[in-house]
Amino acid sequence: MGTQDPISSIQPGHGVDMERQPSNAVNNGNDELDESRLAQFGYKQELDRDWGLAHNFGVSFSIISVITGLTTLFSYGLSTGGPAVMSISWLVVSFFTLLVATAMAEIVSAIPTSGGPYFWSAMLAPPSWSPFLAWLTGWFNLLGQVAVTTGITFGLAGLVSTAITVKNPDYEQTPAKTIGIYAALLFSHGVVNTFGVKALRWLNNVSIILHSAGITALCIAVLVKAPKLQSAKFVFGTYHDGTAAEPDGAEGWGQRASPAYVVLCGALMSQYTLTGFDASAHLSEETKKASWSAPIGVVSSVGFSSIFGFFVLMAFLFSIQDFEQVLDNRYGQPVLQIFVDVLGEDGALVLFGLIMVCVWHCGLFSMTSNSRMMFAFARDRGIPTLFTTINPRFKSPLPAIYLATTLSFLLALPSLGSEVAFAAATSIATIGLYLSYGLPIFIGLFWHKNFAAMKGPFNLGALSRPVAAAACLWICFITVVFCLPTANPVTSQTLNYTVVAVGVITLGAVGSWMVWARRWFTGPEAREVAEAMRVGVDITELEPGALERREKEKEVMEGREKGVSE
Repeated sequence: MGTQDPISSIQPGHGVDMERQPSNAVNNGNDELDESRLAQFGYKQELDRDWGLAHNFGVSFSIISVITGLTTLFSYGLSTGGPAVMSISWLVVSFFTLLVATAMAEIVSAIPTSGGPYFWSAMLAPPSWSPFLAWLTGWFNLLGQVAVTTGITFGLAGLVSTAITVKNPDYEQTPAKTIGIYAALLFSHGVVNTFGVKALRWLNNVSIILHSAGITALCIAVLVKAPKLQSAKFVFGTYHDGTAAEPDGAEGWGQRASPAYVVLCGALMSQYTLTGFDASAHLSEETKKASWSAPIGVVSSVGFSSIFGFFVLMAFLFSIQDFEQVLDNRYGQPVLQIFVDVLGEDGALVLFGLIMVCVWHCGLFSMTSNSRMMFAFARDRGIPTLFTTINPRFKSPLPAIYLATTLSFLLALPSLGSEVAFAAATSIATIGLYLSYGLPIFIGLFWHKNFAAMKGPFNLGALSRPVAAAACLWICFITVVFCLPTANPVTSQTLNYTVVAVGVITLGAVGSWMVWARRWFTGPEAREVAEAMRVGVDITELEPGALERREKEKEVMEGREKGVSE
């Protein structure tokens, strides 16, 4: 893997007046700089680097896909807190998610590679901790990536089944049929991902248009055609506890515990929706000017999705005609019932079809991000190196793509015997991904001097540590909350098995490390580069002896500071 000498390179464009060169010369210089920086991390350029800032933003925006999270979890939101919790939690969750994204973007700018969180942990941690933290972060990120793809595409399978019942009321939605639809959708994602970045780049443009202009038009149409609009008091003040698993006489969690418990659990809809923005990092090896474009892609995708998602959520909630009918509708899908109430079945199917196309694109790019992470993790031997294979014709990591497909299918199988499997999958996705985001953020916070020497053009300056601390506290909070049971009473059918899945991954990662992985897994092999960055040497201008000289200078300075303090 990688190159023989990851740090012996000449700065691209040295001695050239870039402003006087033709645009293609500037682009070539940027491409060379991106490839040179990647080589310095120990890797050669294997994937085509032809994504721009708009494409990088578009991937994360498509994976966040506010219409996906809101539509597939709208029923969960209505029953776990109702409109008040849905609307207010969106604002709170958006704020803290933006803090997480901003802290992450600062790391992406310093270390733009496909590995994403696990590679950041390796580079930011001291050498003695680097392999273990990279291993642990990598497995959390892999779990979260697989669960996100599962949540998105399995949710789409449920939407397809629901749409069929509109004109075919005798159609029986069974878990087996939904799994069959789900398998076909996963396969379609795998096939499209096979054809490489050219097809994906075109579909990315389509996805951006559908998710922005298309969903905006949908929301305006619903608001304009609605016979009546609900009041702000209804949208921001209606609380509903539908967490009783047995409707006849059973208590919801609001009665058994506290309404605050329901409010906390209800925040899952918002937090799951604003997930997956690490895609901009995983696509950084295919993005031009990655040290700037990738972090901007992370932050802008979350910021825009937060604003746009609030608009979509408000459009749906204000357009509810009969709250009780939407809660208990014959379709089993409250968003579809809203559309039917406003536009009739035919109009509702048109709008619902647009949503399903958007969700399909969301699942497609989730698998793209997932496969890139697996490709990078295999490159560093976190999983078998078979998954580093790149198809020479399509420039796609085919084994990684179909590993992502297979694991996502397996994770959905518990839905055949559990009523809350989908909600658990969304919890697993949320916790797995956010833990993998939080570990490198915490490492950069704890060993901040190391991180400070590595920072790229996206630099928070004095705000770096406060933002990172707030992000870590929020991640710890949601990790606990989303492991709580969401249906009462807790039985084998209603158990939130998120804690089981996350616990198995945690114990498996730590246990495998103690038993055998520590003997051979070294993590990313750009050790000398990491040390150069820690002591403040510019890795794009590294000369023989520069690292040693800087280390000695640092030792002298530290000695002087110690003498002064004494």
